[in-house]
Amino acid sequence: MAFKETYETRTESLLAPILEAGSYDLWDVEFVKEGADWYLRIYVDKEGGITIDDCVEISHSIEAKLDAEDFIKEAYILEVSSPGLGRQLKKDRDFEKSIGKDVEVKLFKAVDGVKEFEGTLTSYTKDSITITMDENEQTFSRKEIAIVRLALDF
Repeated sequence: MAFKETYETRTESLLAPILEAGSYDLWDVEFVKEGADWYLRIYVDKEGGITIDDCVEISHSIEAKLDAEDFIKEAYILEVSSPGLGRQLKKDRDFEKSIGKDVEVKLFKAVDGVKEFEGTLTSYTKDSITITMDENEQTFSRKEIAIVRLALDF
């Protein structure tokens, strides 16, 4: 396991009791480099939506645990936020929560000249996802998918 995944996994385990106590749902943890800076981003949600005060509370709680454990070697910026309306679906639990919702699927390579699809998420497996578009089902291999996110409906 690469250091990035190790940091994300350990952070998730430190977050579990904090999030459980506040009835929060963990959406994602990512450790990414942007420019010269590393970011440890924690995306959380809860029934009724997440507030700035929730993010501050979680940030303070996890900061203390991260400082005590001190397992991240690189200097980083900690960010705690909502996953947003057009949240990306990455993990099985994300797909499970999103069954029946409209999603946007973007592929690495076009299929029949098309790289972007929108439809209702009907099922998923560890290897594929299936969406319904205008009464037609389309199944995509997870390996060919660049990104899946909840569709924004304005």
